[in-house]
Amino acid sequence: MSTEIKKIAVFTSGGDAPGMNAAIRAVVRASIYYDKEVFAVYRGYEGMIDNDIVPLDARSVGNIIQRGGTILKSARSKEFRTPEGRKQAYDNLRARGIDALVGIGGDGTFTGLHKFYEEFNMPVICIPGTIDNDLPGTDYTIGYDTATNTAVEAIDKIRDTALSHNRLFFIEVMGRDSGYIAINSGIAGGAIAAIIPEEKMTTDELIAMLDKSDKRSSLVIVAEGGKSGSAIEIAKQVNEKFSYYDTKVTILGHLQRGGSPSYFDRVLASKMGIAAIEGLIQGKTDVMVGVRDKTMVYNDFKTTMNKDREIEPELLRIAKILSI
Repeated sequence: MSTEIKKIAVFTSGGDAPGMNAAIRAVVRASIYYDKEVFAVYRGYEGMIDNDIVPLDARSVGNIIQRGGTILKSARSKEFRTPEGRKQAYDNLRARGIDALVGIGGDGTFTGLHKFYEEFNMPVICIPGTIDNDLPGTDYTIGYDTATNTAVEAIDKIRDTALSHNRLFFIEVMGRDSGYIAINSGIAGGAIAAIIPEEKMTTDELIAMLDKSDKRSSLVIVAEGGKSGSAIEIAKQVNEKFSYYDTKVTILGHLQRGGSPSYFDRVLASKMGIAAIEGLIQGKTDVMVGVRDKTMVYNDFKTTMNKDREIEPELLRIAKILSI
């Protein structure tokens, strides 16, 4: 294989996130700017195995920066987890002369690219695209800002009805094993508490907070997948011990993944897409692009894969102060 990269393929994998299209656009146009041919792989690793690969030009990614989701689609692939599946994917790429890969996704995407690099020595770089903001090595992931703003907008609307009826609302947000959406949307939305996976809050502790606040209506934000249970489970436990409030539950769900990306996610994705191509040209491989203190960085996959990013202690302190 030539040491000079001439043809680059880009794909999205895992859960979609607002801003992925902006990253695709940046990868394509940066590749062309640096005189590289660029290809799209549709449906992630599954499309790589099925040979769903097409060339792109600058116009192919026109009018997509404002669109949510991913124009390249995304899919899970059991076959890529096998040596035979990965070999078929590699053969399809090499048949087109593709000699580098840019993946946009989360830790599952990273794991696949790392394995691909180990087996075939093909240069690979990943761009962190996930609303969860749960990847170490970057202050922000693509989609997190938009998803959090979507949650805050919904919280503001729910507050209106909570105030009208003296209701206690439990609002469940996404984030899987990460509480970043919950803690920040809770602070921004004026919630009395944010229950996150990183810290367990008992029902008695929550009731004590509600009693202490003496508010006639309140909002509690619950991150999915937390140790304390789902929003429905927590609301049921509170109802059994505390009948003062008319208790309701709202699960925002996949609403948070859709919609036009915020300006922040569009700019972040554009920076990361360009950084990915420039990193490949500079000889970087088996790394994730990140942003730390407003500076673009490259993180070794081994420092990011299957590791959770811890919640910033300052956010927990702020949320505690504001809950009174």
